[in-house]
Amino acid sequence: MDDVVEWVRSGGCIVYPTSTLPALGCIPEPNALDVLFEIKGRPSSAPVSLGVADLSQASEIVEVTDDVFEILDSFPDGSLTIVLKPIGEMDFRLGFRGVAVRVVSDSRARDLLLRTGPLTATSANHTGQEALLNCIKAADSLCTSEHTVLGVDGECHGGLPSTLIAWHTVCSSPESPQIEVVREGKVSTEEILAWWKKRI
Repeated sequence: MDDVVEWVRSGGCIVYPTSTLPALGCIPEPNALDVLFEIKGRPSSAPVSLGVADLSQASEIVEVTDDVFEILDSFPDGSLTIVLKPIGEMDFRLGFRGVAVRVVSDSRARDLLLRTGPLTATSANHTGQEALLNCIKAADSLCTSEHTVLGVDGECHGGLPSTLIAWHTVCSSPESPQIEVVREGKVSTEEILAWWKKRI
């Protein structure tokens, strides 16, 4: 694990396990993101999310309010990714309206992120291609003549992705809160809206 941690901290890309698919991770810095987007073949207009170990770590990069704790406590661990307002200026490839953040539920990912800080959490595959479930194999498939991708030893189980929601970033004002399901996944739109109606 030490070599993987050192590699990603230095700006390299790694593949690490999550509760669904292997994630392609790099630190949220421009040079590292350049490599990730090149490796993945992803257009820069398609932002990537960030994985964090916990909300304490998330609060170092985005605004985490009490209601964020509330909604995450209401659904299974790792089932939601939430678009939140960045505290400082961040690369546009992490989002235009805000940064999508997911608190990981996989213990292997959490242990890694506690050592590295937040990492990108996009699926570890070439854009448009099916993802492999083994992290080492996924990493090998993404290596190029110019870029090495290291993998954390681990197998993932697949399944539905997390549900992506936008909350404070889509509010027109504090007095008119709104919630938007950007991508339906483990938690259905109906479940999100039912929770929202109870809350308001």
